[in-house]
Amino acid sequence: MTYQETVWDDAAGSPALKSYTLANFRSLPQIEALPEQAVSEMEVVGNVLPFKANNYVVERLIDWSDIPNDPIFVLTFPQRGMLKPDHYAKMEAALEGGAGKEEIARVANEIRLQLNPHPAGQMELNVPALRDGTKLYGMQHKYKETCLFFPSQSQTCHAYCSFCFRWPQFVGMDEMKFAMKEGEQLVQYVSEHPEITDILFTGGDPMIMKARIFAKYADAIIESRLPHLKTVRIGTKALAYWPYKFLTDPDAEEMLDVFNRITESGLHLAFMSHFNHLNELSTDAVAAAIKKVRATGAQIRTQSPLLAHINDDAQMWGRMWTKQVSMGCIPYYMFVVRDTGAQHYFGVPLVRAYDIFSRAYSSVSGLARTVRGPSMSATPGKVQVSGVATIGGQKMLVLRFLQGRNPDWAHTPFFAEYDEDAIWLDDLRPVEGSRFFFEDELDAIKAAKQAGRDGTRPGQDTPKQKD
Repeated sequence: MTYQETVWDDAAGSPALKSYTLANFRSLPQIEALPEQAVSEMEVVGNVLPFKANNYVVERLIDWSDIPNDPIFVLTFPQRGMLKPDHYAKMEAALEGGAGKEEIARVANEIRLQLNPHPAGQMELNVPALRDGTKLYGMQHKYKETCLFFPSQSQTCHAYCSFCFRWPQFVGMDEMKFAMKEGEQLVQYVSEHPEITDILFTGGDPMIMKARIFAKYADAIIESRLPHLKTVRIGTKALAYWPYKFLTDPDAEEMLDVFNRITESGLHLAFMSHFNHLNELSTDAVAAAIKKVRATGAQIRTQSPLLAHINDDAQMWGRMWTKQVSMGCIPYYMFVVRDTGAQHYFGVPLVRAYDIFSRAYSSVSGLARTVRGPSMSATPGKVQVSGVATIGGQKMLVLRFLQGRNPDWAHTPFFAEYDEDAIWLDDLRPVEGSRFFFEDELDAIKAAKQAGRDGTRPGQDTPKQKD
């Protein structure tokens, strides 16, 4: 497939944000033009997985003459294959049978609980605690240098990605949410953990927040003057889905002023920006927003999972990374789709993922080769597929940790049997022995956590971990 960049005419002005969900998406003229069967399928899937688009995505990013193949359409609008057949049939039967709202919600939650709503031990292993024992359910701390912070005001997005591994945040399952209102406990926790150098604001999307709300968190961090804290990260899709946040929204300049305060305080501000396709970089608005953000001293790093039906094309990835570099961004990660939600629909076999990454990587200049991947954010850590090798006549996958629950695992190579069907770490088998080198220690970490021993917190000694 050949991809052509489209430069949209944004001269007509900046629109006010308008969202489209199951409640009103049928009112879109573009949806009215689709076959009723296709629209009904969207409703079935959208009653299980979160669905939300906006007028910028609909009017500027989707090519409605190329439905259902347009990548941004698949990225934002539900597709039948995103539910497994038995799950689809169960929800379809409930809707066609005239079930009430409570029954539909019950069926939806029954299906959702079978979709691994919190992968990689997020609930069991990543929730930190203050020294007084207070659990902080609005934070995660998996790797010693970085803690994740989920402001309660950022538990939504300008539009939802159909692959999102944080989908439980958006479907009304409150017991599945990570959220925290106060920044004081964040500062207290970071002050108690001098190994932390980075705070990552995440959600949802922190850039859904009004500037005055985000400023309260940012100012609390700045005023704390913690000597070990070096970087504030913001994980966001706003540049791709609503660049007007930094251009013409009522508080756009106020938000940029907050960014300026962060960088002027001596902290590094890293924008971890999600771009899933080259088409998201095609408008005048996104180019202008990138310039505005960079002018505050922030650095923009880009990341995306590799997604079947959307971006499983080496040529597109190479062009996207090259475009990002030309716009002043730093390609950072190609991820593997997590083992949650619609992984069966979006997942790309690891062997093919490595081939796509390698061909894209070889097509770009050194400035774009900052990117790492394909990387799985799995329970033990971030595991990269580093290559395919034949040793002693046996073909195998070469893997290594980019991050690990034990920092000593980082960059340690290990080997798995060659498997063209495997799409996740759990699908792989070690070349030698019955277990990978890290599994016994990982089991000990899990056991200690379940027993309530605090020695499993990042930055602390875990069983077998070096001093």
